[in-house]
Amino acid sequence: MSDYTHSLPSLLTAIQNTINDNADEVAQLDAAIGDGDHVINLQRGLDALSSMSDEFAQMAWSAAFMKIGMTLMSTMGGASGSLFGTLFVSMAKASKDKALDFAGFAEVFAQGVESVKQRGKADIGEKTMLDTLIPVSASLLSDAHHSVAVDIALNNAKTVAITGMQSTKNMLATKGRASFLGERAIGHIDAGARTSQLMICAIADHLIG
Repeated sequence: MSDYTHSLPSLLTAIQNTINDNADEVAQLDAAIGDGDHVINLQRGLDALSSMSDEFAQMAWSAAFMKIGMTLMSTMGGASGSLFGTLFVSMAKASKDKALDFAGFAEVFAQGVESVKQRGKADIGEKTMLDTLIPVSASLLSDAHHSVAVDIALNNAKTVAITGMQSTKNMLATKGRASFLGERAIGHIDAGARTSQLMICAIADHLIG
């Protein structure tokens, strides 16, 4: 990763495309055990970010992460807006005056995920977006520590994102609206875990490509 965010506009386009392409599926997942508005809220946040693409391309990573986080908080609404916003605001603080090579980004992302855990008072195994984010963070940190080639590390991140997302299907939910359904939530993938996986895979594919 370079010091500046020339790649951010194309990354945002890749993310927006994958969410739009899978919007109907995510809406059905969320209607089954959630509030039913997750993908609409996410699309609204991504539309707002898309309108700022040219601005992002001129920013350092820390400033761009902060702008992304604050924009998602103000446009998405709901719990997911707060959590995705927290992820990026924390990454902004962690990346200030830091060179964002692969190892540096892995550390910054890990700090962002830790902040999401604290904000959501949740952890892995509770049928949330963290079931995708935590394994991806651990995979990136491990691969960076072992000097794994970036393309291989990105493919590893895709694999654990998909495994983490799929793991939510057989979990009881302990957070959010799904927690009120008890065992009726079993058999359904968490919508936040799915959109997190879709975005991570889109980013990885774009960077590899």
